[in-house]
Amino acid sequence: MSISRHFVLAAGGTGGHMIPAHAVAEELMARGHHVALVTDERGAKIPGIFDKAQVHVLPAGRMTSNPKSWPGALKAILAGRAMARRLNETFRPTAVVGFGGYPAMPALLGALADGIPTAIHEQNAVLGRVNRLLAGRVDAIATAYPLVERLKDKYADRVHLIGNPVREEIKALREEEFPALTDESVFRVLVIGGSQGATILSSVVPDGLGMLPLSLRRRLQVTQQCRAEDIERVRKLYADLEIPADLATYFNDVPEKLGWSHLVIARAGASTLAELTCAGRPAILVPLPSAMDDHQTANAREMTEAGGARTIPQARFTAVELAKQMQKMAMEPGALQNAAKRARACGRPDAARDMADLLESIGPAPIVNDPVRVGPPPTSLNLQGVPA
Repeated sequence: MSISRHFVLAAGGTGGHMIPAHAVAEELMARGHHVALVTDERGAKIPGIFDKAQVHVLPAGRMTSNPKSWPGALKAILAGRAMARRLNETFRPTAVVGFGGYPAMPALLGALADGIPTAIHEQNAVLGRVNRLLAGRVDAIATAYPLVERLKDKYADRVHLIGNPVREEIKALREEEFPALTDESVFRVLVIGGSQGATILSSVVPDGLGMLPLSLRRRLQVTQQCRAEDIERVRKLYADLEIPADLATYFNDVPEKLGWSHLVIARAGASTLAELTCAGRPAILVPLPSAMDDHQTANAREMTEAGGARTIPQARFTAVELAKQMQKMAMEPGALQNAAKRARACGRPDAARDMADLLESIGPAPIVNDPVRVGPPPTSLNLQGVPA
C-alpha cells in the first residue's frame, strides 16, 4: 500500500530553479504525496506551476559582496528559518529539498534544526552558492552533470547523478524522430536567449544567417526570441534578407517549436541544456559570460564534448563565426542528424522520477495512523510577515 508523505520543496524565484522543482513536485503528487513550495515573491508569481501545491513565501536574505548588506541579509535568513520551522510543525515533512537560490536556505536551515532529512539539487555544472554552503550538512546531493565544479570530493558518498527534470511535453519529444531534412526541404532554426541573453543573439544571428550560401539561406525559416526593444529592428533585418522569421518576446509553446527545429541557437542555461538533450536537438551554444561562476560554460561542456553542440564564447560570437559553424553543421551530409543523436545520448529524461525516488529513500517510513501525514494538506499560507 502506498502511504502519502509530505515534502517541502524550496527554490529561488527564477525559472532555472522553479521549473525543475515543479517537475519533481508533479512526480511526487502523482505518487499520492503532498507537496509544499517555499520560495520568494518572484517564484510565487510564476504562472502555470505549483497550482496544485501549497505555496509559502519566506524572507530570504541575499549575501552580496558588500559587507554592509550582511546584517540585513542575516536577519532575513534567521526570520525565514524561524518561519520554516513553524511550517515544519504543521506540515510535518518527510524531507526538505532545496533547488538552489537564496529562498532555499531558510527552509533547509529550518529542516536541519528540526532533524528533518534534507537534500539539495544542483541544476548547473558548478555548485551554486547556497548549495555550496549547505552541501556538507545535507543527507543527499543530486546533480545534473557527472562533473560538478566546486563540489568537494569528500561528499562523494552522498552524490547522486539525477539530471535536470524537464516538462512532460519535452520528454514526449524524445520518442519522436529528428525532423526530416533534405537538400530541398525547409531548414528550421530556433533562437532562444531569455531576458538576459536575447540582445546579443538579435545582434549577431540575422547577420550570420545572411552570410550563409544562397542554397542554404533560401531554405531557412527562423523562430527567434527577442527583447521588446529589439524586435522591430530584427524583423526588418530578416525582411531585407528575405528570410521568413517568426519573432516574439516570449514563446509559451517551446516544446512544439523545439519539436520541429533542426538547429537551436541558444544560451547554455541548465533548463535549456536539459531540454535540448532530452529532445535530442543539435545546438550552437553561446554561454552567458556574466552567469555566476561562469556556470553556463561548464553546462555546455558535456553536450559539446559529446558532439551534440558547438560552443562559441560570446567574445568570439560574430556573424562570420556563426555562419562558419552553421555551414559545418548544416551542409555536411548527416552532420545534423549525427549531432542530434549525440545530444540525445546526454539526456536524462527520468530525472524527475529519480529525484522523487531519492527523496522517498532519505525520509523515514511514514506513520500509517498519523492524520497529519495521511490526511489532506493544510490550507496554503503566506508566511511572509508572520512573527518568528
